[in-house]
Amino acid sequence: MPNVFSLPFLAAGMPTALSLPLAAIAGAGLDRLLGEPRRWHPLVGFGALAAVVEGALNGGASPRRCRLRGLLAWTVLVLPLPLLAVWTIPPGLCGALIDAALLYLALGARSLSEHACRVADDLASGDLDAARRHVGWMVSRQTTDLDAAGVAGACIESTLENGNDAVFGTLFWFALFGGAGALLFRLANTLDAMWGYRDQRFADFGWAAARLDDLLNFVPARLTALSYALCGRAGVALRCWRRQAPRWKSPNAGPVMAAGAGSLGLLLGGAAVYHGRLEQRPVLGEGRPAGGQDIARALTLVRRSLLLWLAVPLCWGLLRA
Repeated sequence: MPNVFSLPFLAAGMPTALSLPLAAIAGAGLDRLLGEPRRWHPLVGFGALAAVVEGALNGGASPRRCRLRGLLAWTVLVLPLPLLAVWTIPPGLCGALIDAALLYLALGARSLSEHACRVADDLASGDLDAARRHVGWMVSRQTTDLDAAGVAGACIESTLENGNDAVFGTLFWFALFGGAGALLFRLANTLDAMWGYRDQRFADFGWAAARLDDLLNFVPARLTALSYALCGRAGVALRCWRRQAPRWKSPNAGPVMAAGAGSLGLLLGGAAVYHGRLEQRPVLGEGRPAGGQDIARALTLVRRSLLLWLAVPLCWGLLRA
Protein backbone atom coordinates (compact mmCIF):
# COMPACT_ATOMS: atom_id res chain seq x y z
CA MET A 1 0.00 0.00 0.00
CA PRO A 2 1.52 3.38 -0.95
CA ASN A 3 2.43 6.00 1.59
CA VAL A 4 -0.06 8.62 0.40
CA PHE A 5 1.54 11.36 2.47
CA SER A 6 5.11 10.95 1.19
CA LEU A 7 6.61 13.69 -0.95
CA PRO A 8 7.76 11.29 -3.71
CA PHE A 9 4.23 9.93 -3.98
CA LEU A 10 2.71 13.41 -4.26
CA ALA A 11 5.36 14.65 -6.66
CA ALA A 12 4.87 11.64 -8.94
CA GLY A 13 1.17 12.28 -9.13
CA MET A 14 -1.34 10.54 -6.91
CA PRO A 15 -3.70 7.92 -8.36
CA THR A 16 -7.07 9.21 -9.48
CA ALA A 17 -8.78 6.97 -6.94
CA LEU A 18 -7.05 8.87 -4.12
CA SER A 19 -6.99 12.44 -5.40
CA LEU A 20 -10.56 13.36 -4.50
CA PRO A 21 -10.64 11.54 -1.11
CA LEU A 22 -7.43 13.30 -0.06
CA ALA A 23 -8.69 16.63 -1.41
CA ALA A 24 -11.90 16.12 0.58
CA ILE A 25 -9.92 15.52 3.77
CA ALA A 26 -7.81 18.61 3.05
CA GLY A 27 -10.87 20.77 2.37
CA ALA A 28 -12.66 19.56 5.49
CA GLY A 29 -9.49 20.08 7.49
CA LEU A 30 -9.19 23.67 6.28
CA ASP A 31 -12.81 24.31 7.23
CA ARG A 32 -12.20 22.83 10.68
CA LEU A 33 -9.01 24.85 11.17
CA LEU A 34 -9.93 28.19 9.63
CA GLY A 35 -13.72 28.32 9.44
CA GLU A 36 -15.39 30.60 6.96
CA PRO A 37 -13.41 33.61 5.73
CA ARG A 38 -14.25 36.56 7.97
CA ARG A 39 -14.00 39.03 5.11
CA TRP A 40 -14.69 38.76 1.41
CA HIS A 41 -16.43 35.40 1.58
CA PRO A 42 -17.37 34.45 -2.01
CA LEU A 43 -20.84 33.29 -0.96
CA VAL A 44 -21.55 36.71 0.54
CA GLY A 45 -20.69 38.32 -2.78
CA PHE A 46 -22.77 35.72 -4.59
CA GLY A 47 -25.72 36.48 -2.33
CA ALA A 48 -25.41 40.20 -3.03
CA LEU A 49 -25.34 39.55 -6.77
CA ALA A 50 -28.35 37.24 -6.47
CA ALA A 51 -30.27 39.96 -4.64
CA VAL A 52 -29.56 42.42 -7.48
CA VAL A 53 -30.66 39.91 -10.11
CA GLU A 54 -33.84 39.09 -8.20
CA GLY A 55 -34.68 42.76 -7.81
CA ALA A 56 -34.31 43.28 -11.55
CA LEU A 57 -36.28 40.23 -12.74
CA ASN A 58 -38.85 39.42 -10.08
CA GLY A 59 -42.31 40.94 -10.36
CA GLY A 60 -44.50 42.60 -12.97
CA ALA A 61 -45.19 39.44 -14.96
CA SER A 62 -47.57 36.48 -15.14
CA PRO A 63 -46.83 33.49 -12.89
CA ARG A 64 -45.56 31.44 -15.85
CA ARG A 65 -43.28 34.21 -17.08
CA CYS A 66 -42.07 34.81 -13.54
CA ARG A 67 -41.13 31.14 -13.23
CA LEU A 68 -39.22 31.33 -16.49
CA ARG A 69 -37.39 34.41 -15.26
CA GLY A 70 -36.49 32.57 -12.05
CA LEU A 71 -35.14 29.63 -14.04
CA LEU A 72 -33.12 31.98 -16.24
CA ALA A 73 -31.73 33.76 -13.18
CA TRP A 74 -30.79 30.42 -11.58
CA THR A 75 -29.03 29.30 -14.75
CA VAL A 76 -27.06 32.52 -15.14
CA LEU A 77 -26.03 32.65 -11.49
CA VAL A 78 -25.31 28.99 -10.74
CA LEU A 79 -23.91 27.29 -13.83
CA PRO A 80 -21.03 29.47 -15.14
CA LEU A 81 -18.59 28.98 -12.23
CA PRO A 82 -18.96 25.17 -12.00
CA LEU A 83 -18.61 24.87 -15.78
CA LEU A 84 -15.52 27.08 -15.69
CA ALA A 85 -14.08 24.85 -12.97
CA VAL A 86 -14.73 21.72 -15.02
CA TRP A 87 -12.91 23.19 -18.01
CA THR A 88 -9.96 24.77 -16.21
CA ILE A 89 -8.98 22.62 -13.20
CA PRO A 90 -5.96 20.55 -14.31
CA PRO A 91 -5.35 16.92 -13.37
CA GLY A 92 -2.80 15.85 -10.81
CA LEU A 93 -1.60 17.48 -7.62
CA CYS A 94 -2.34 21.04 -8.75
CA GLY A 95 -5.92 20.12 -9.56
CA ALA A 96 -6.35 18.33 -6.24
CA LEU A 97 -5.18 21.44 -4.38
CA ILE A 98 -7.66 23.61 -6.29
CA ASP A 99 -10.42 21.10 -5.56
CA ALA A 100 -9.55 21.19 -1.86
CA ALA A 101 -9.65 25.00 -1.85
CA LEU A 102 -13.03 25.08 -3.57
CA LEU A 103 -14.41 22.52 -1.14
CA TYR A 104 -13.14 24.57 1.79
CA LEU A 105 -15.01 27.62 0.50
CA ALA A 106 -18.19 25.56 -0.02
CA LEU A 107 -18.25 23.74 3.32
CA GLY A 108 -19.89 25.19 6.41
CA ALA A 109 -19.25 22.59 9.12
CA ARG A 110 -17.35 24.86 11.49
CA SER A 111 -19.77 27.75 10.97
CA LEU A 112 -22.68 25.44 11.80
CA SER A 113 -20.90 24.29 14.95
CA GLU A 114 -20.14 27.85 16.04
CA HIS A 115 -23.76 28.95 15.64
CA ALA A 116 -25.10 25.94 17.53
CA CYS A 117 -22.52 26.21 20.33
CA ARG A 118 -23.43 29.87 20.81
CA VAL A 119 -27.05 28.89 21.44
CA ALA A 120 -25.99 26.07 23.78
CA ASP A 121 -23.79 28.46 25.78
CA ASP A 122 -26.67 30.94 26.08
CA LEU A 123 -28.98 28.25 27.43
CA ALA A 124 -26.32 26.96 29.82
CA SER A 125 -25.86 30.45 31.26
CA GLY A 126 -29.62 31.01 31.57
CA ASP A 127 -29.70 33.86 29.03
CA LEU A 128 -32.90 32.93 27.22
CA ASP A 129 -33.17 36.24 25.37
CA ALA A 130 -29.72 35.77 23.82
CA ALA A 131 -30.53 32.15 22.99
CA ARG A 132 -33.71 33.23 21.20
CA ARG A 133 -31.81 35.88 19.27
CA HIS A 134 -28.98 33.59 18.26
CA VAL A 135 -31.19 30.66 17.25
CA GLY A 136 -33.08 33.16 15.11
CA TRP A 137 -29.92 33.42 13.01
CA MET A 138 -30.23 29.69 12.25
CA VAL A 139 -33.96 29.23 11.56
CA SER A 140 -36.73 31.01 9.70
CA ARG A 141 -39.40 30.48 12.37
CA GLN A 142 -40.37 33.12 14.92
CA THR A 143 -38.19 32.69 18.02
CA THR A 144 -39.16 35.58 20.30
CA ASP A 145 -41.64 33.53 22.34
CA LEU A 146 -39.80 30.21 22.50
CA ASP A 147 -39.02 28.69 25.88
CA ALA A 148 -35.69 26.97 26.55
CA ALA A 149 -36.88 23.61 25.23
CA GLY A 150 -38.24 25.29 22.09
CA VAL A 151 -34.93 27.06 21.49
CA ALA A 152 -33.00 23.81 21.93
CA GLY A 153 -35.34 21.94 19.61
CA ALA A 154 -35.10 24.63 16.92
CA CYS A 155 -31.31 24.64 17.16
CA ILE A 156 -31.06 20.85 16.89
CA GLU A 157 -33.45 20.73 13.94
CA SER A 158 -31.34 23.33 12.15
CA THR A 159 -28.12 21.51 13.04
CA LEU A 160 -29.39 18.23 11.61
CA GLU A 161 -30.88 19.76 8.46
CA ASN A 162 -27.91 22.03 7.78
CA GLY A 163 -25.58 19.11 8.32
CA ASN A 164 -26.94 17.98 4.98
CA ASP A 165 -27.15 21.40 3.33
CA ALA A 166 -23.80 22.79 4.49
CA VAL A 167 -21.72 19.62 4.72
CA PHE A 168 -22.89 16.32 3.29
CA GLY A 169 -24.68 17.55 0.20
CA THR A 170 -21.53 19.47 -0.72
CA LEU A 171 -19.37 16.39 -0.13
CA PHE A 172 -21.66 14.22 -2.26
CA TRP A 173 -21.38 16.47 -5.31
CA PHE A 174 -17.67 16.94 -4.63
CA ALA A 175 -17.27 13.15 -4.79
CA LEU A 176 -18.91 13.15 -8.23
CA PHE A 177 -17.36 16.23 -9.85
CA GLY A 178 -14.68 17.58 -7.54
CA GLY A 179 -14.57 21.28 -6.78
CA ALA A 180 -17.01 21.99 -9.61
CA GLY A 181 -19.61 19.75 -7.98
CA ALA A 182 -19.14 21.41 -4.59
CA LEU A 183 -19.61 24.82 -6.22
CA LEU A 184 -22.72 23.70 -8.09
CA PHE A 185 -24.43 22.38 -4.97
CA ARG A 186 -23.49 25.26 -2.66
CA LEU A 187 -24.56 27.97 -5.10
CA ALA A 188 -27.84 26.18 -5.81
CA ASN A 189 -28.45 25.70 -2.10
CA THR A 190 -27.73 29.36 -1.42
CA LEU A 191 -30.33 30.43 -3.99
CA ASP A 192 -32.85 28.06 -2.45
CA ALA A 193 -32.19 29.64 0.96
CA MET A 194 -32.76 33.10 -0.55
CA TRP A 195 -35.59 32.42 -3.02
CA GLY A 196 -37.16 29.08 -2.10
CA TYR A 197 -40.12 30.46 -0.16
CA ARG A 198 -43.79 29.95 -0.87
CA ASP A 199 -44.84 33.50 -0.05
CA GLN A 200 -46.23 36.05 -2.47
CA ARG A 201 -42.81 37.39 -3.44
CA PHE A 202 -41.08 34.08 -4.25
CA ALA A 203 -43.81 31.53 -4.95
CA ASP A 204 -43.23 31.83 -8.70
CA PHE A 205 -39.81 33.43 -9.09
CA GLY A 206 -38.24 31.04 -6.56
CA TRP A 207 -40.01 27.95 -7.91
CA ALA A 208 -37.06 26.80 -10.04
CA ALA A 209 -34.53 27.39 -7.26
CA ALA A 210 -36.59 25.33 -4.81
CA ARG A 211 -37.28 22.46 -7.22
CA LEU A 212 -33.70 22.23 -8.47
CA ASP A 213 -32.39 22.24 -4.91
CA ASP A 214 -34.80 19.40 -4.10
CA LEU A 215 -33.41 17.48 -7.07
CA LEU A 216 -29.75 18.07 -6.18
CA ASN A 217 -30.44 17.17 -2.55
CA PHE A 218 -32.48 14.01 -3.13
CA VAL A 219 -29.66 11.45 -2.90
CA PRO A 220 -27.43 13.36 -0.43
CA ALA A 221 -30.31 13.81 2.01
CA ARG A 222 -30.97 10.08 2.13
CA LEU A 223 -27.28 9.30 2.54
CA THR A 224 -27.18 11.86 5.36
CA ALA A 225 -30.15 10.18 7.03
CA LEU A 226 -28.41 6.82 6.71
CA SER A 227 -25.23 8.31 8.20
CA TYR A 228 -27.16 9.67 11.17
CA ALA A 229 -28.66 6.24 11.69
CA LEU A 230 -25.32 4.42 11.50
CA CYS A 231 -23.69 6.86 13.94
CA GLY A 232 -26.43 6.64 16.57
CA ARG A 233 -29.45 4.53 17.46
CA ALA A 234 -29.73 2.87 14.07
CA GLY A 235 -32.92 0.86 14.57
CA VAL A 236 -34.90 3.76 16.00
CA ALA A 237 -33.53 6.18 13.39
CA LEU A 238 -34.48 3.94 10.48
CA ARG A 239 -37.96 3.37 11.92
CA CYS A 240 -38.55 7.10 12.38
CA TRP A 241 -37.28 7.76 8.85
CA ARG A 242 -39.63 5.19 7.37
CA ARG A 243 -42.74 6.19 9.34
CA GLN A 244 -42.38 9.93 9.89
CA ALA A 245 -40.45 11.40 6.97
CA PRO A 246 -43.30 11.02 4.43
CA ARG A 247 -45.47 13.31 6.57
CA TRP A 248 -42.93 16.18 6.51
CA LYS A 249 -43.59 18.82 3.86
CA SER A 250 -39.99 18.87 2.62
CA PRO A 251 -39.06 15.67 0.74
CA ASN A 252 -35.42 15.97 1.79
CA ALA A 253 -35.53 17.55 5.24
CA GLY A 254 -38.01 14.90 6.39
CA PRO A 255 -35.64 11.90 6.14
CA VAL A 256 -32.70 13.88 7.53
CA MET A 257 -34.52 15.26 10.57
CA ALA A 258 -36.55 12.13 11.32
CA ALA A 259 -33.46 9.91 11.24
CA GLY A 260 -31.44 12.44 13.23
CA ALA A 261 -34.12 12.81 15.90
CA GLY A 262 -34.48 9.04 16.19
CA SER A 263 -30.73 8.55 16.37
CA LEU A 264 -30.53 11.04 19.25
CA GLY A 265 -33.60 9.67 21.04
CA LEU A 266 -35.35 13.05 20.95
CA LEU A 267 -38.73 14.47 19.99
CA LEU A 268 -38.48 17.27 17.44
CA GLY A 269 -40.92 18.98 15.09
CA GLY A 270 -44.35 19.98 16.37
CA ALA A 271 -45.98 23.40 16.29
CA ALA A 272 -43.95 26.42 15.16
CA VAL A 273 -44.73 30.00 14.13
CA TYR A 274 -43.62 31.15 10.68
CA HIS A 275 -44.20 34.75 9.58
CA GLY A 276 -46.86 35.21 12.24
CA ARG A 277 -48.76 32.02 11.37
CA LEU A 278 -48.87 28.91 13.56
CA GLU A 279 -48.02 25.73 11.67
CA GLN A 280 -48.78 22.30 13.09
CA ARG A 281 -45.84 20.22 11.93
CA PRO A 282 -45.57 16.45 12.44
CA VAL A 283 -43.62 15.19 15.43
CA LEU A 284 -40.28 13.62 14.53
CA GLY A 285 -38.22 11.13 16.48
CA GLU A 286 -38.82 9.13 19.64
CA GLY A 287 -37.94 9.75 23.27
CA ARG A 288 -37.94 12.94 25.29
CA PRO A 289 -38.13 16.64 24.40
CA ALA A 290 -34.84 18.32 23.53
CA GLY A 291 -32.79 20.22 26.08
CA GLY A 292 -29.84 22.55 25.84
CA GLN A 293 -27.39 19.72 26.59
CA ASP A 294 -28.62 17.87 23.49
CA ILE A 295 -27.21 20.50 21.13
CA ALA A 296 -23.70 19.15 21.78
CA ARG A 297 -25.01 15.62 21.10
CA ALA A 298 -26.43 16.74 17.76
CA LEU A 299 -23.10 18.31 16.80
CA THR A 300 -21.31 15.10 17.79
CA LEU A 301 -23.66 13.15 15.51
CA VAL A 302 -22.82 15.48 12.61
CA ARG A 303 -19.07 15.20 13.30
CA ARG A 304 -19.18 11.40 13.47
CA SER A 305 -21.11 11.33 10.22
CA LEU A 306 -18.52 13.62 8.65
CA LEU A 307 -15.72 11.26 9.66
CA LEU A 308 -17.68 8.41 8.09
CA TRP A 309 -18.13 10.37 4.85
CA LEU A 310 -14.39 11.08 4.70
CA ALA A 311 -13.24 7.61 5.70
CA VAL A 312 -15.29 5.51 3.28
CA PRO A 313 -13.98 7.12 0.05
CA LEU A 314 -10.43 7.11 1.41
CA CYS A 315 -10.58 3.39 2.20
CA TRP A 316 -12.07 2.67 -1.21
CA GLY A 317 -9.36 4.74 -2.88
CA LEU A 318 -6.60 2.95 -0.97
CA LEU A 319 -7.95 -0.41 -2.08
CA ARG A 320 -7.89 0.73 -5.70
CA ALA A 321 -4.53 2.53 -5.59
